Amino acid sequence: MEGSPSSGTQDGLLSANSAESSGAHGKHLNDDTERSCSPSVLSYVKSSWKEGLLSRKRPFVGRCCHSCTPQSQERFFNPSIPSLGLRNVIYINETHTRHRGWLARRLSYVLFVLERDVQKDMFARNVVENVLKNSKVESAIVEVALDDEGVERGHEADQKAVQKVQRKARNVLQEMVANISPGLVRLTGWVLLKLFNGFFWSIQIHKGQLEMVKRAAESNVPLVFLPVHKSHIDYLLITFILFCHNIKAPHIAAGNNLNIPIFSTLIRKLGGFFIRRRLDELSTGKKDVLYRSLLHAYTEELLRQQQFLEVYLEGTRSRSGKPSPARAGMLSIVVDTLCTSNIPDVLIVPVGIAYDRIIEGNYNSEQLGKPKKNESLWGVACGVFRMLRKNYGCVRVDFTQPFSLKEYLDTQRCRQLPAPLTLEQILLPTIIDAQNAGDQPVTDLTSIWPDEGLFRDEEQPVSRDLHDEAWRRQVIANLAKHVLYTANKSSAIMSTQIIACLLLYRHRQGVGLSRLVEDFFSMKEEVLSRDFDLGFSGSSEDVVMHALHQLGNCVALRSSGRHSDVIISPRDSVHALFELNFYSNGLFHVFIPDAIIACSVLSMLREQAEEASGSDHGGSTLLSQERLIRKAAGLSHFLSNEVAVAQPCQTPYQVFQEAVTRLMQYGVLLVAEEDQEELSPSPTEEVWPKAFPPTLSWRNEEEDEDSDFGEEQRDRYLKVSSSGEQLEFFSFLQHLLSPVLEAYSGAAIFIHSLAEPVSESDYTQLLFKYLLTRAEKGIAIYGESATHYLVKNTVKTFKELGVLKESRENKVAFLELTSTFLPQANRNKLLHYIQGFSLL
Repeated sequence: MEGSPSSGTQDGLLSANSAESSGAHGKHLNDDTERSCSPSVLSYVKSSWKEGLLSRKRPFVGRCCHSCTPQSQERFFNPSIPSLGLRNVIYINETHTRHRGWLARRLSYVLFVLERDVQKDMFARNVVENVLKNSKVESAIVEVALDDEGVERGHEADQKAVQKVQRKARNVLQEMVANISPGLVRLTGWVLLKLFNGFFWSIQIHKGQLEMVKRAAESNVPLVFLPVHKSHIDYLLITFILFCHNIKAPHIAAGNNLNIPIFSTLIRKLGGFFIRRRLDELSTGKKDVLYRSLLHAYTEELLRQQQFLEVYLEGTRSRSGKPSPARAGMLSIVVDTLCTSNIPDVLIVPVGIAYDRIIEGNYNSEQLGKPKKNESLWGVACGVFRMLRKNYGCVRVDFTQPFSLKEYLDTQRCRQLPAPLTLEQILLPTIIDAQNAGDQPVTDLTSIWPDEGLFRDEEQPVSRDLHDEAWRRQVIANLAKHVLYTANKSSAIMSTQIIACLLLYRHRQGVGLSRLVEDFFSMKEEVLSRDFDLGFSGSSEDVVMHALHQLGNCVALRSSGRHSDVIISPRDSVHALFELNFYSNGLFHVFIPDAIIACSVLSMLREQAEEASGSDHGGSTLLSQERLIRKAAGLSHFLSNEVAVAQPCQTPYQVFQEAVTRLMQYGVLLVAEEDQEELSPSPTEEVWPKAFPPTLSWRNEEEDEDSDFGEEQRDRYLKVSSSGEQLEFFSFLQHLLSPVLEAYSGAAIFIHSLAEPVSESDYTQLLFKYLLTRAEKGIAIYGESATHYLVKNTVKTFKELGVLKESRENKVAFLELTSTFLPQANRNKLLHYIQGFSLL
């Protein structure tokens, strides 16, 4: 990447246009932080403040979707908001209070907390009684009483049976509901100020983003915060930041695994309410009508009283560093409540969170197949004690622009949503039936290039509502994916993520410190050029040293023996590779479109070489752009369980078209005009669609008029640059996907051993041991290909692809090969398809 078009700007602090904007570790350090830092680290922190400004402008991330919520994009926003800059919320002094003087400086934390606006009447009242009087709850109580008594429908239930169920409902509700204490919120605010200044160097927020949230909070409409979930600290961070800005604390949907003695009381007092991870926990396997009605009614009551909610769509913390698949249960309740009650609207706020290093340290034990430890009071105490002994660097929280849920649903009602296709329908013909996978179309191109009705209002809008169950499920699933994609894209990129990615996929054999610093600078320029923000600032040398310090035992340092340069390399232990991979995955979504294009180029060149080996003339190195984008779209579908390439309202075509254009601008791909006529597709090949999808949300009308998008509809032929620098970057992109492809290749080899049905848990464990053994013995090039989350994703993908068939016996899931893949030839085709994209 050195010397690429995006590099060459002056190194230094990112522009923030604010007197309070600070560097990677805050503009000021208090006494507690100074005592917790070593002298060398302190010198790094202080020197990083003295740098100049990057000439590349800091992007303002988090605007809501123009395609789905055009009206919301204009609300709460004005042109001055992006220039408000960053603020370190844990840096508090007397200027943040109404008092001045020596005593105010000493008591600044106490004064700041006392001046926050936290009143009892800001929070919900009479919740339990109102929920129990809800008509849906009363109906559910009678229904459960009838079932318990075995009374036929239409008869009155026994009054004692009803009272018994009412008592049960009250007990369940009291176990569930939050009971926010303003006094405890204040006390916790002071405690967190002290603790966070010991745990972290800074917690950065963008003041413009908070300004939009504050305006939304004053609009007399409930807000629903939907953050990515990376650490248990997430809960405290959101509440703490809102508290510091006089925004009332949200009610937080927490898993009932956190409902442990003492700790659960604290959570409830701070706004947490406990919900089951599985709504139906009945031994009979039936739906728990009573619990569902209580949860729906409780959510409705909170929204009716204009309380704020905080819901984690992933359901659990990410163990991979990438967002986990969305679980839209709570979100569906919010949608149903909006559509069936008299609540005027709900504002949705996706939230991105990025850490230099998570307080949990790593999830290596779980990635090595060990079961997750249950939360306990002792575990919480040990975790706090462990945190007190270490500094975890920097944190960045990004609140995206609030958007109207009502507007989103209205927009979807006016769209023709194509019926979703399964992965088997999309890819199986390409893998099995194709003599040449690159020449064959996907089964239905609407899965990649949906009808224009998806992006334009129909002349006669179709009336749809929640009674259309298929439409309801698809819209809610799309909304959840949309929110997670937005939150992830808005999350800042941290220095540890860049360093981990460089060490694993560009300098795996080791690199000198000076070269690592150069590549780090080029990489952060690449990130900024793609409109992602950075969660650090300062000179590259200092930030690299900070990142290496945070990555700790995952990195090996040795002397080069010349010029006093230090050689840095990732440690080759499985634990170290797993942990580096966790942080590197935070950068995965930034480069994934380019990486998929790079791997698709590799696959096409191999296909052309295979064709040439069977003919008299030599193989061509020219690539049809049409075929390239088609092949990339197929690979993106295959990897859909690993990463989301596009939002539900976007098409992969547009994403990969931009990726190809970007790689051409970088000089990695070159246009070869002279041979197009000779290499035009034969009549037997599939005809490329004449009408491409309309432009997407980020293009405005002025850009459309000036663009050459219409000219790009004509197929072009491309070739890979022979320049060393461009090839190095191209190789980096291919290496980025190699661990994932190696895991899927290993899984494709392993299915040859599946001779008879086996339980899914046993199959997953056997596959994991197989991949881990390959990694430990050095057979696998990428040891991180054996992580447990990758193993589970390969099983899920193979089931969706129609490779594995699931059957149930006594509530146990069994897996066996489908009839399609019983022939060894088809299993070989699957392996050939995967390996065609890989460097292996």
